[in-house]
Amino acid sequence: MRIAVFVLSLIWLVSGELLEADQDASVPEDWLLVERVGPLEEVELTFALKQQNVNQMEELLKLVSDPDSHQYGKYLSLEEVADLVQPSQLTEKVVQNWLQSHGVKNCHTVVTRDFLQCVMTVQVAEALLPGSKFHRYRRNSQTLLRSTSLYSVHEDVHQHLDFVGGVHRFPPKGKDISKGWEGARQAALGFHLGVTPSVIRSRYNLTAKDVGTATNNSQAVAQFLEQYYHPADLAEFMSLFAGGFTHMSAVERVVGTQGGGKAGIEASLDVEYIMSSGANISTWVFTNPGRHESQEPFLQWMVLLSNMSAVPWVHTISYGDDEDSLSDAYMNRINNEFMKAGLRGISMLFASGDSGAGCRHLTKERNTFRPSFPASSPYVTTVGGTSFKDPFKLSYEVTDYISGGGFSNVFAMPDYQVGAVGKYLKSVQPLPPQTYFNTTGRAYPDLAALSDNYWVVTNRVPVPWVSGTSASTPVVGGILSLINDKRFLKGLPSLGFINPRLYKLQGKGLYDVTEGCHLSCLDDKVEGKGFCASPSWDPVTGWGTPNYPVLLASLMD
Repeated sequence: MRIAVFVLSLIWLVSGELLEADQDASVPEDWLLVERVGPLEEVELTFALKQQNVNQMEELLKLVSDPDSHQYGKYLSLEEVADLVQPSQLTEKVVQNWLQSHGVKNCHTVVTRDFLQCVMTVQVAEALLPGSKFHRYRRNSQTLLRSTSLYSVHEDVHQHLDFVGGVHRFPPKGKDISKGWEGARQAALGFHLGVTPSVIRSRYNLTAKDVGTATNNSQAVAQFLEQYYHPADLAEFMSLFAGGFTHMSAVERVVGTQGGGKAGIEASLDVEYIMSSGANISTWVFTNPGRHESQEPFLQWMVLLSNMSAVPWVHTISYGDDEDSLSDAYMNRINNEFMKAGLRGISMLFASGDSGAGCRHLTKERNTFRPSFPASSPYVTTVGGTSFKDPFKLSYEVTDYISGGGFSNVFAMPDYQVGAVGKYLKSVQPLPPQTYFNTTGRAYPDLAALSDNYWVVTNRVPVPWVSGTSASTPVVGGILSLINDKRFLKGLPSLGFINPRLYKLQGKGLYDVTEGCHLSCLDDKVEGKGFCASPSWDPVTGWGTPNYPVLLASLMD
């Protein structure tokens, strides 16, 4: 990993009008205010510098991701991406001099030079960003430094920054992904099938021979919400559930520092199922408890990717937040980071969320559906969830009512899905009222997998009834890693950003899910029902769930 350190030596004072930063400044109700932070305590802020050639980057991503393009699969190295997007010399100079004028010297940049991470005292941070006032907040055992007041950036600097990280955004609330505990309703059934690696492999037609063998293949999970896996749990899980196929029982590499304490169910789930569906493939875990209370772990992961020349080909992430809780500037910049990954041939898979269509209460009389980000990003592959029609045997799949899906209120529908989504909107009746969703927005998910009633080993104990798209996402990720494996052995490039190709397949290689609806607002207009599954693509399960051998054959050129 290459890290460049800025030595800021020029003094330059920016003058000009103050502009309000467009960051959300609300405090989630699960965070408690503890105290005003002392002026000499340290914070680490992340400055996202304006990139160059963003439109060119988007066009190039379309070309390298479109199987009908002569540039398909001709990916860029990190250094080539850096040459394309790195900020202008003027942008770098303006931001550096602004920081130096406030005495900020402890800064690190990345290979692409579009992020700058700086450590400074609270006193300096509040002078740098007038209006900011840092406080310490607590949620359970986690503490965080944040400013909830609106801050300003000098006009001459504002135009050179996309956002400043580590000031306003709070991590989203960790959800209880074990919805099966909601009753002993399942437990009382006694002989429920439950989802294990053998069930996954049977349902999606993976044989004992369908394991990784390519030496240059790798996959990864990323964990942010104070979630850690334990190596002993992974070994125990594999000994219990992975007897029928060649597999690895240890993670190849942990990037970041694992926190102490108990293992998290979600972290255990991610690692155990990407490594049992993408069996015998080198697996990395990105984890970040944060060196500073001011860090944003998700943003820290994105910065890491801009500084690592060699990273795994498939990343699965079970993380998201409501679109309306984030600024457009922040989400657009994160989208640029996803495009950078796609240009390098990296596949980014995000869970679609576990709130169905979601619900936002605008007034006492008016609700709308509530899309999630990054699930709603046009530049990632979003994975929804399904359940077995008959929970007592290996049957066909129907919608899992929690499966996140819908239409972005921020991002326009990308070209690659216009035909499929248009067909759904025209052919399915009745749809929810159009006041509840944006018919022209990016629609998600793109595909799905089983998300209900998984077995997980955590803290050395096998735990049943674990559910959520946090389960389906690593399963799909592992299957795409297996396809990459076969492609590498044939001398083909990685799948990269798969959505344009996935939509051109028109459902080939996927089991179409046509039954069931997901949840939404409990009101008299929609009565808790969001969108419903239908033949072909739908905003609950996307194109459906993997039929591995057919999907593999469809993606081997």
